[in-house]
Amino acid sequence: MFRNEKVKARGMVTVRVLDEHGKIKRKDPGILRKALWIPGRPLIQKKHNIITNQGDALLADWLLTAPTKTKITNTTGRIAVGTGWTGVSTKANTGCNNQVGTRRAMDTGYPQTKGAFDAADDNVIIYRATFPAGSLNTNGIDEAALMNAATNGECLAYAQITPEVNITSNDTLQIEWEITFLGT
Repeated sequence: MFRNEKVKARGMVTVRVLDEHGKIKRKDPGILRKALWIPGRPLIQKKHNIITNQGDALLADWLLTAPTKTKITNTTGRIAVGTGWTGVSTKANTGCNNQVGTRRAMDTGYPQTKGAFDAADDNVIIYRATFPAGSLNTNGIDEAALMNAATNGECLAYAQITPEVNITSNDTLQIEWEITFLGT
């Protein structure tokens, strides 16, 4: 009766670029928007991500009585960004292809569930890391990885960021990762 049941994990990554006042920056408006006095679109993107091969193994390991791999917690979890998206299999990635800056630790209070236990969204885990102003000054950020360690470690999930994001030394980059677990 239960042999067709499956457990799936899927994710969504939200990328926000904030200005020096903490407000979401806007893209430069195109010619039409300029002509109509319409501001550029907000620099916020939502993209699907993939649980990597390492991520599949991590999830299985974490269900053991005595896991052998480091869980992603507030002290161990990191998010990395990079400029090296190659278009090659994201499922096989073990981190960013060309990491820029250092991996950022989880923001205070993260990871957390989106909803209270036994309520809506109790099956969604949110990870969030913020790269403060001055930590990046990079054009072409096009990838992100959710990692279980500050260096080395394993990659739970990977996301391609399109269009690319440009960050100046005055900008703050915030990456929020949602992973939803579904039984079917």
